[in-house]
Amino acid sequence: MEIEILDLYKREKYLSKIRGFYHECEIIKVLTGVRRCGKSSIMNIIIRELLEEGVKKDNILYFNLDRKPYDNVDTPKKLDKLIADNAKADGRKYLFIDEIQNVEGFEKTINAWREERDFSIFLTGSNSYLLSGELATKLTGRYIEFEILPLTFDEYLGVKAFFGKTLSPDKNDELRNYILEGGFPYVSKLNSMGDKRRYVQNLINEIYEKDIKKRVKIRNRSVFESIMRYVINNFGSTTSLQNIVDDFAKKGAPIKRETVKRYIDALIAAKIIMECDRFDMKSRKSIMGEKKYYLSDLSFFYALNTDNRINYGPALENIVYTYALSKDYSVSVGRIGKLECDFILRDNAMNYAYVQVSYTILASKETEDREYKSLESITQDNYPKYVLTLDSLLQKRNGIIHANLISFIEENMNF
Repeated sequence: MEIEILDLYKREKYLSKIRGFYHECEIIKVLTGVRRCGKSSIMNIIIRELLEEGVKKDNILYFNLDRKPYDNVDTPKKLDKLIADNAKADGRKYLFIDEIQNVEGFEKTINAWREERDFSIFLTGSNSYLLSGELATKLTGRYIEFEILPLTFDEYLGVKAFFGKTLSPDKNDELRNYILEGGFPYVSKLNSMGDKRRYVQNLINEIYEKDIKKRVKIRNRSVFESIMRYVINNFGSTTSLQNIVDDFAKKGAPIKRETVKRYIDALIAAKIIMECDRFDMKSRKSIMGEKKYYLSDLSFFYALNTDNRINYGPALENIVYTYALSKDYSVSVGRIGKLECDFILRDNAMNYAYVQVSYTILASKETEDREYKSLESITQDNYPKYVLTLDSLLQKRNGIIHANLISFIEENMNF
């Protein structure tokens, strides 16, 4: 087993969360995320950092179950033999397994090796199946999940510089490129937009074949793709299962509600889309049935559409949403009476922040008032309130922080 150490861009926002667990044998480290978002690269960097700390190569086991010669390891028995045959070194060993969901029923085998007490185990998986079933029920408290997202805008700029790509001096141009190209790391290597689109289109097909088709019974792929396109094309819009059923019925293509739910759940499990619940701030309760869906990467929208025009409203919301998730905030959509706050953020210390996202507030006094009004109506606490726009001239109003979205993200700021 040869470990190849590559020169890779360090995604520090994730590595900094994982480092404290590098040598922990009681806790399994699980890296989840949509395919090709960079989980394997992060594993490779962890291995490199372990070697730099003085861990011997013989004590590191790395298997990518999507690649030869390990792509035929598809049963717990084969997995157990693979690990046993390679775990010959003395002392603490570091076990890295990419795409562990390829082995159905892997949980018992992995737990058995965890019980050996001298294995620090790292797993990756491309769908939420990884954290269902036995891993969730039998290993509660014995694993920790790190959700890896495609590149946020600050990382996108960093990766382009890492690959020696020329950056525009106008960050607005780079933001537009980011929206159209998306944040899959490999895409940043490619030069033409055609190549970038083909890569993402092939990725969507790979996700369907490997992460959806194997887990979900799909009788008619065209119906599934219609629902996928519908949800992707309406990202950032408030919707419900019934809305989707009604819209398809109006078009003369009736679909059962249960089918819609099953297919949307499959898209969420494969991490193509993410659901954001709506929250009534006055009643402190979730608004049943109403959700917004955002994309794990904006390139999914443009890979399925020929129109390159950017609707900046939902695109900027999506950028802020994924950025907040990458910073470990819980995110919901807030309603204050008849007004709506784009996002309510909560950190791990139970602190809140309120965020409005807009292309600009300088177009008119009415535009400014609309974006500030919902934040100004939040009077029950003193948590920070933000209006994030692409404006270079910033307003000051009632203690609300008006910030340039590009600068905010590029400087890797917290809310």
